[in-house]
Amino acid sequence: MHTMWKGSISFGLVNIPIKLHTATEDKDIKLRTLHNKCHAPIKYEKICSVCEEEVKPEDIVKAYEYTKGKFVVLDNDDLEKLRKENEDKAVEIIDFVKIEQIDPIYFDRSYYMSPNEGGGKAYSLLRKALQETGKVGLAKIIIRSKEQMAVIRVYENTLVMETIHYPDEVRNASDVPSVPSEDKVTKKELDTAIMLIDQLTTNFNPEKYTDEYRTALLELIESKRKEKETVTTKAKETPSNVTDLMAALQASIDRTRPERTSEAPKKKAAAPKKKTISRVKKEA
Repeated sequence: MHTMWKGSISFGLVNIPIKLHTATEDKDIKLRTLHNKCHAPIKYEKICSVCEEEVKPEDIVKAYEYTKGKFVVLDNDDLEKLRKENEDKAVEIIDFVKIEQIDPIYFDRSYYMSPNEGGGKAYSLLRKALQETGKVGLAKIIIRSKEQMAVIRVYENTLVMETIHYPDEVRNASDVPSVPSEDKVTKKELDTAIMLIDQLTTNFNPEKYTDEYRTALLELIESKRKEKETVTTKAKETPSNVTDLMAALQASIDRTRPERTSEAPKKKAAAPKKKTISRVKKEA
């Protein structure tokens, strides 16, 4: 499993060198966009909004727009230094709470934690302590240049770090439009709804649920592939060297050819040929 972060977690005087591994993966089916005319993939280029020129990666800088059209440019070296200074710090668990006190709306991404070299015993200690108390640890960590709050908990005998949103990142529920302020339902309607919920109540089994749309899309793609309903990108037409050479030669001839005047110059009259008289000697 790929390691995407290395560091250490501490609580009190206990320090645990750990590695982070992404716990989930995106299995969305990636569809490419093609040009309908030749079925070639579409390229997305970075174009300057003023110069209207394609911008190369080395010519791109990061900046913060503090007001419309005005920016503070941030040097890559400064950003890297700032990130490195914070990432190298040990991640300290600052509080322990009951996970039931954290609403699921705060949860973001999940990472498996494995002990780094020499951290096995401390890893086991934290895992056992969390299991015995039924609590989770709250910590701060910098991942990909962003400081995040995180919950450390136990999942199937493995420590898991769940990044969570800060309160100011969760939008206010009172701003949601058209939410009724009062429950205008009858007792009969409520009893019927509760009865339906009771009938559908079961134990959570994640293996029971599948992405039906993704399955159907994969089946459609495979069906079209078997039926040979496929396309191939047309090869890019490039003029041959011979064609290029002939075009260059023709262009050179056209440039060096003298311009014709509207009236062609008159030809000079040919001089009359002189008659030659041959004398034949008579034989004696």
